[in-house]
Order: sequence, then structure tokens, then C-alpha cells
Amino acid sequence: MDSKRNRKLGNKYLVLFILVITIWACKNEPELEIEQEETVSIKAPEPVIEFGFNLDNYTVKRDTIRNGDTFGVILERNNVGYPKIFNIAEKAKDTFDIARSLQVGKPYTLLCAKDSLETATCFIYQPNLEDYIVINFQDSIKAYRSKKPIKYIEKTATGIIEDNISLTLEAQGLSPRLAYKMADEIFAWTIDFRRLQKGDRFKVIYTDKYIDDTIYTGVDRVKAAYFEHNQEPFYAFEFMTDSTKGIMDYFNEEAKNLRRAFLKAPVKFSRISSRYNLRRRIAVYGYKVRPHKGTDFAAPIGTPIMATANGTVTKSERRGGNGNYVKIRHNATYETQYLHMRKRKAKVGQFVKQGDVIGWVGMTGNTGGPHVCYRFWKNGRQVDPFKQKLPEAKPISDSLKIQYLDFIEPIKFELDNINFKPQITAEEEMLETVIQQSNS
Repeated sequence: MDSKRNRKLGNKYLVLFILVITIWACKNEPELEIEQEETVSIKAPEPVIEFGFNLDNYTVKRDTIRNGDTFGVILERNNVGYPKIFNIAEKAKDTFDIARSLQVGKPYTLLCAKDSLETATCFIYQPNLEDYIVINFQDSIKAYRSKKPIKYIEKTATGIIEDNISLTLEAQGLSPRLAYKMADEIFAWTIDFRRLQKGDRFKVIYTDKYIDDTIYTGVDRVKAAYFEHNQEPFYAFEFMTDSTKGIMDYFNEEAKNLRRAFLKAPVKFSRISSRYNLRRRIAVYGYKVRPHKGTDFAAPIGTPIMATANGTVTKSERRGGNGNYVKIRHNATYETQYLHMRKRKAKVGQFVKQGDVIGWVGMTGNTGGPHVCYRFWKNGRQVDPFKQKLPEAKPISDSLKIQYLDFIEPIKFELDNINFKPQITAEEEMLETVIQQSNS
């Protein structure tokens, strides 16, 4: 009996031992790694938005206005019937004169239905890079003007003059408009830029303008500038003196206005082709004396013509040898006139600011080439503007002077702390390029 019971106990212990060993073995076995499927999420493409429309919803056709193109011709080509075209033009004319305002070479976009006919449902015209006109006739007819998104980026630049300011900026890949603003707008009456000295230097804080984040349209404005000419410092700070009329002027660190009341020229980047001359003789007229009481600025057709000073438009018309012209009264003493325009922009009674575009260079009236004849009156008599002691621009008021000095304090600090970049010669630049290439 005892031996039989002992065998049973032995079997029990054996089973228990095997069970313990099995459990221990299972615990110490390496865990099996379960492969997890990787989930890849496909991001939906961003919708293409332009002019306030989701372009993915349309067949988009882009083109430019060509000779012979009219609003009606364009829409007929794109399956819109004449009765509807007439209705669209009638309802849109208060916003945009479709018949007269389309210019050859300007871009337009058609949004068309996504069907077999691709019928046009919306016409978008761009007179310039920034503005656009929408004529939407998808359901009801709507016409409106709008602008593309604009971004302004503040930048700084410095330079040391070797030859002239334009070449100095060009060597750095900077806009020539920056040279124009400093030479013809800001320091025009303070520094003679035709007599710059080698070693003169400048620092400038300015704003670049971009449309749709990508289209660079040039320098928008200069916030502040410092020019050292013949070792003499000249500061300039932009400041709004009249918020109602939006008038900006440049003043130095002591609040003295740097401008004169008049710009030196009504067009940018031009040359004088004929000066004011009361004894002028012309071969065409048998060398008879035919006084020239204006100053001719030669420029390509379509160049913007600017008002040289603030004032009110007294005439805007086309007449005889003057062609299209605009006349502006600036005060009781001075008037200016701008002849031979291709097209006038300013209207009688309109107040214009210095630098506002009042028309475009053309060849209307008696003219042998594209230019603007700039005429200048003082006390009702035509005179040579380059021989006049022209008045300074309006000084800053006492009430604004304290505000101005507080305003420029941090800007001057920023300007003073911009370091001049050392000039690099062509040999040094070439050596630096070779070193960089060898290192890479």
C-alpha cells in the first residue's frame, strides 16, 4: 500500500514539476513581435484660389487682349450668345466700361463651365499687376473691382560710391527705383548726385512690394535714409503731414523739410530733349525765331506723367498743337502744364498730390517724337523752372514737430546701427568664389 501511495505522490510531483517548468519556459520565451500595418494618409491637394474663385471648379482659359478683340468677340468665341453679351455689358457699364477700356496686351482670364461646350461664365480683366475687374455672369450678373493680395517686406541696404549711385545699387542686384527715390525725390534739393565723390556712402531702410507673395513689383517706399557726402551727414525720414490728403514728406533729424514744392521733372528716368529757349530757331520753319516756352522731357510712349507739386487741376482737354494736356494751379503764384499726352488721367477740379500720375506720354498735337512738354507759370507768365528759386515744401507745423521727433527716434537708432558692408573688388569676389567652390 505504501509503495502504491508513494508512486501516486511521485506522479503528482512529476506533473507539478513539468507544469512549473512549462510555465517558466513560457515566461522566458521571447515575445513575438506583431507587425502593425502602417497607415498612409493621402492629403487632399490644396484648392487653387485666385481672384476669389476656386479655379478647380472651372476650366480656366488665360489670354491677352489682341488687335480686334472686344468683350463681345471674346465671349462669342467661348459660346456666349449675343443677346446675353449685350445684357452683361449693359449691367456692368457702371462698374467698368467694357467697350472702351480693354487695352491690347493686357491679360484676361475666362472661367468656363466643365462641360463639353466649356461655356464662359466669368470674365476677369487685369489692367495692371495689382488690380483686376470681375464680370461674373454665372447666375446673376455681377461686376466689381478688386486687388490681389499685397505683401510689404521691410529691408535695408548700404553702399559706398565708386562711380554713381545707380551702379552701386546695380552691383548689389537692387532696384534702380531705389536710386531714383534717393536722387530725385528725397535728397534732390540737398545733394547734387551728378557730383558725388568716390567714398560717399549711404544707408537706407525701405519697403519692397510683392503681389500674391511671388510677383516683385519694386520698391514701394523709403522709410529712412542716411547719405554721407563729402564727409557731411544727411538724414531723411518719411512722415505724414496731412492724413486727410495722405501727404507724405521727408524731413531731416531736426524736422526741416528736405523737399522743394516742385519735383525737378514730371517723368522718371528721362532726358531733356529741348530746353526753355525764347530765341530758338527751327530749320523746318526757315530758321525763324520760334520761342520754346517749355522744357521737353523725352520718354517712351506710355511713360507715366506726374504732377510736380500739390495742386488743383484747372484744365484737362485736347486742343490744337498742345494735344492732350493737363494744367494745374498750385497756389496764387505757380501753375504747371503738361502737353502731348497720349491719354489724360486727371479731371478738372481734382486735387492732385506731388508725384500723382495725371496722364501718359504720347505724341498728340504738334510733336516730332514721344515726350512731355512741361510748362511753368509764375504770376501768370511762362518762365524757365530751372532758373527759378523755387520755394521749399511746406514746413512741419509746431504742433507736429514734437510728434515727429518722437516718431523718428527709434528709426534713427535703427539707421545708425546698420553697418556699412565693405566694398569687395572684382578680384576679391573672384577669389572668394574659387574658395567656396574648392570647399564644396
